[in-house]
Amino acid sequence: MSLSNEQASQLMKFVCSNLGKVIQGKQEKIELVVLALVAGGHVLIEDIPGVGKTTLARSLAKTVDGKFNRIQFTPDLLPTDITGNNIFNQKESSFTFNPGPLFANILLADEINRASPRTQSALLEAMSEETVTVDGYSHPLPAPFIVLATQNPIDYHGTYPLPEAQLDRFMMQIDIGYPPLDKEEHLLLNRTRQDPVDLIQAVLSLDDLEKLRALIDTIQIEKTIAEYLLKIVHASRQHPQLRLGVSTRGTLLYGRVIRARALLQGRDYILPDDVKELAVPVLAHRILLDTKAQYGGVARANLIAEIVDSIKVPR
Repeated sequence: MSLSNEQASQLMKFVCSNLGKVIQGKQEKIELVVLALVAGGHVLIEDIPGVGKTTLARSLAKTVDGKFNRIQFTPDLLPTDITGNNIFNQKESSFTFNPGPLFANILLADEINRASPRTQSALLEAMSEETVTVDGYSHPLPAPFIVLATQNPIDYHGTYPLPEAQLDRFMMQIDIGYPPLDKEEHLLLNRTRQDPVDLIQAVLSLDDLEKLRALIDTIQIEKTIAEYLLKIVHASRQHPQLRLGVSTRGTLLYGRVIRARALLQGRDYILPDDVKELAVPVLAHRILLDTKAQYGGVARANLIAEIVDSIKVPR
């Protein structure tokens, strides 16, 4: 039985409300993560230590009734520690594949930039094709498969920046920031040793998640909205301060996540506001500044915002 747009909207809002019990005062960030979840995209959460990056990822995993695995990335982590490997069975004189933690519906890649590039690259095939190839054989990952990765942008000691090819596979990059003063006071007064993640229950089944994703496919983008989105993308490719603009993959993911935003708000059509509001989290991590802009302190998010402001909004 399929969901109506109204039912889908209420279900997505219910998921946001459930996450809001743990991550307080960050409704906008929660909605972004839920949009990526429903749109079938991976999320990179980049922020300073101690603001709830891992807690948000764990809360989302608890909210969805699927298999959850967590990998703590470290410099000595090997690709086979993630993907799994073939083990020789002496009785049968054959190799048996032993799946690694990558085989889950929701994978938390904690501090992903602490692993070596060799280990980081083990995620590339999984994030793009939802398969893992070991010794020439491809193994399909469970469906759905979502990566929630965290990284700390402040501490560069012992870290390896993610390459552009891997960043481009994340549908969104978000930060969380400090909570509002009243919410932080509430945490100070009421937070005990009990982990708040343990207090929430799964509210979204994998079957319902597939139904939500199927609904997204039915939402059409009107031609003028599509042209508006493409103008933003093309402007990033021609900007004098950028060495690399938004990829075609980025364009397609952008189109999918604005459909998810329309569904969250109970619409079966796209508004220019959908395109504007999601431009920074979807596009900023995909662009590459030129040397002068990079060392001049230009922020990629500000550059995307300027590009959006420079494009005429369709009526």
